[in-house]
Amino acid sequence: MGKIKVETCGIEGLKIITPQVHGDSRGYFYESYHYEAYKEAGIGEVFVQDNQSSGSRGVLRGLHFQKEYPQDKLVRAIRGEVFDVAVDLRKGSPTFGKWYGVILSEENKKQFFVPKNFAHGYLVLSDYAEFCYKCTDFYHPGDEGGIAYDDPAIGIEWPIPEGMELVMIERDRNWGGLGEFERQITR
Repeated sequence: MGKIKVETCGIEGLKIITPQVHGDSRGYFYESYHYEAYKEAGIGEVFVQDNQSSGSRGVLRGLHFQKEYPQDKLVRAIRGEVFDVAVDLRKGSPTFGKWYGVILSEENKKQFFVPKNFAHGYLVLSDYAEFCYKCTDFYHPGDEGGIAYDDPAIGIEWPIPEGMELVMIERDRNWGGLGEFERQITR
């Protein structure tokens, strides 16, 4: 179809999507989602919920996942710039505990497809950002889990410039590490 370019990331299932953008003197136009084009590219999931969040420079959300009702996510920044991260939590996966990060911005218009059973989070790099994501299952209160964003067992290389103060809620500061998660899934 030629509407999107899809790149793989070295961790099975993760994909970076770059849409075809049409620009002229009026601005630009692109299809931010087209079921048939995504299905042809191997992303045939049906999304049932759209979410949007915002934050200022230094806001770090994550690393989150749903325990009993896992969600595939298709994420993008519609304003500003974020560093988006996914961590493989699939039991038995050869890349379990590995992470991948990508810059998503209103300029590059890239999207990141994060499959079920990955932890997900992002850091706002610009003064302000707005972030949208589609999910394949509804949010279920009480089903959210998390992994520490700074767990040395994972080793995420967050692009935190000198002087940037992280803005996080207490829950995200107190998640356990990957070892604690592994103990929970081996029961």
